[in-house]
Amino acid sequence: MKYADSAPAAVAGYVATLSFVALFGLFTAHVTGNFVLTGAAAAGFGQGVVMKLMAFPAFSAGVVLSSVIVTATRSWGSSRGAVLLYGVQALLLGFCLAGVGVTPVVSASSVPAVACGMIRAAAMGVHNAHGRLIARAGVPNTVMTGKVTQSVLDALELVSSEVTAEVKSAARARLGKTLHAVACFGAGALAYRYVMFWALLMPFAVLVWLAAVDRDEPGLTDRAAGTKPR
Repeated sequence: MKYADSAPAAVAGYVATLSFVALFGLFTAHVTGNFVLTGAAAAGFGQGVVMKLMAFPAFSAGVVLSSVIVTATRSWGSSRGAVLLYGVQALLLGFCLAGVGVTPVVSASSVPAVACGMIRAAAMGVHNAHGRLIARAGVPNTVMTGKVTQSVLDALELVSSEVTAEVKSAARARLGKTLHAVACFGAGALAYRYVMFWALLMPFAVLVWLAAVDRDEPGLTDRAAGTKPR
């Protein structure tokens, strides 16, 4: 699929940015940032320490659920597992649309804020596990920092006079796979500014679309099974 790398990465970046803006600095797609923010809150800086702590078990629950789904559907072929994982992500983000009824969120420790944060963290746990459990040719789509780093390195190779044409061609191909995700990473904050929690409709729609086009996608490999889909 043409956008098998950029579309999932855009969803992760979109949800991460949206959550950070809407939920008092909560990281959902890459929860390691919550370690730093939890320490800062404990030192008296920032807020939402309960929500940030709860993001870890919620994220882990998403990973566990993904593993169970892939294992249970292994005999069906990995394309079915991929479709189900996209569907679970879409369903979890759909639950987050309940936040429309409680906006604006004014307290980081309120039940709606914590619930929305946990659901989004669980959805991103599924998202990250998807890249580990269902392998396909392409670049990683859950680590934006790595994408930015690789994009800069590829751009340097393209402008270098000491790089061969073959290396430049490979760098150009990689750059083409990453630019869409890099460009979309900051879209969540802008969308939230104008449409608040309704901004979640975008990643929800993308995930539904990915599930639809992945139903008959050839070439997916189940890492756990190590086999091609039947």
